[in-house]
Amino acid sequence: MDAKEISLSEKKVKPVVDMLNDYLANYHIHYQKLRGCHWNIKGQNFFTLHVKFEELYTNAQLTIDEIAERVLTLGKPPHSRFADYIKESTIKEVDTIGMQDLKMVDEVLEDMAKLIQIERDLLDASDSAGDDGTNDMVNRFMQFKEKTTWMLRSFAGKK
Repeated sequence: MDAKEISLSEKKVKPVVDMLNDYLANYHIHYQKLRGCHWNIKGQNFFTLHVKFEELYTNAQLTIDEIAERVLTLGKPPHSRFADYIKESTIKEVDTIGMQDLKMVDEVLEDMAKLIQIERDLLDASDSAGDDGTNDMVNRFMQFKEKTTWMLRSFAGKK
């Protein structure tokens, strides 16, 4: 399958596919960081954050699958090696062992800010390519992160 089969120009969609693969790389690092936070959370916020981190990594796992399937829908293979994810991601790995609970929240908020910026760039690129499918998908993901950012900031007592 290629982009022409869904009435899109391959030339116009190529930048979108490249950006989706970068987005996929960033999401994988974010996902693993959420898993580490879930596994290693300690302290007075354990019960709240343990559940929240699980909710977030479950959502991230589903999002990763949708991103990869969108790349395939556009006729290209999604990246699938951790070496590529680490190399291409602007989100960096962290060691969550011994990390304080609110520092974990800060790490997740930083990731979400980076993902939202990638999503805004993707919305512009997919709009320019006439790729409404990618645009709708990314917009939905961004709205989830915007709301989650507000909730995590409120939890941490941030303005």
